[in-house]
Amino acid sequence: MRNKPPYALNSVDHALRLAALLQQEGPMRVTDAAERLGVAASTAHRLLTMLVYRDFAEQGPDRRYGPGKVLRPAEPSGAPVALLREMSGGPMRALVERTGESANLVVLAGTEARFILTAESDQILRVGDRTGVSLPAHLTSGGRAVLAALDPEDVAARYGDPSEVDAGRLLGELALVRDRGFAINDQLTETGLTAIGVAIRDRAGVPLAGLSIALPTARFDRDRLPGWVGALSAAAQRIETALAVSASREGTAPHAP
Repeated sequence: MRNKPPYALNSVDHALRLAALLQQEGPMRVTDAAERLGVAASTAHRLLTMLVYRDFAEQGPDRRYGPGKVLRPAEPSGAPVALLREMSGGPMRALVERTGESANLVVLAGTEARFILTAESDQILRVGDRTGVSLPAHLTSGGRAVLAALDPEDVAARYGDPSEVDAGRLLGELALVRDRGFAINDQLTETGLTAIGVAIRDRAGVPLAGLSIALPTARFDRDRLPGWVGALSAAAQRIETALAVSASREGTAPHAP
């Protein structure tokens, strides 16, 4: 039997217990969570809100809370996440300075785009840190950029269930992304958020990750699009160069998603 540590934080303990309850028992109301934890409903609501924020919980149409993406088996990503994070920090911070907007790095995990690094803008009205969040890849700008760089057969295989995503329509949209060299997420994942993304490739041209800038839609201006895409492409090239140098030193090549 494990003893409770003397330095235990009740708020952390409650959150972890609640996450375990959601995973083991399924959806519950705020009042159910409060009763199970022995806390006030207001406390349970705050805990659930934080779990939703970090993808440990999801709220359904019936207002009950169930286990989120983090608590479900995760699709593995073949991308070299640690190396990407190490090599992308500097170029991403420079990208933020150049554009004034937050920058994100994503890798594919099945049909999800997993945010592995954020360089946040210092503007008062900005898109916040998305690190650790997973979203449908075909909706995010970085995810779409990576999908567009894959073989169409690979994309079709990932989206084999037509009830979830129309693969034919998606392939048509990705062809447009491929032609223009960048992808746009115009409020597809979040109302009031627009993002532009490009792919990061290895020396063989295989896509490893997606790099994007995200901004409040109110600040999006199509006249600035060429400048944003240019800044993204330059940052992506810096990351690709750093990855290539690292691979040369190690005598290996980064793995594709």
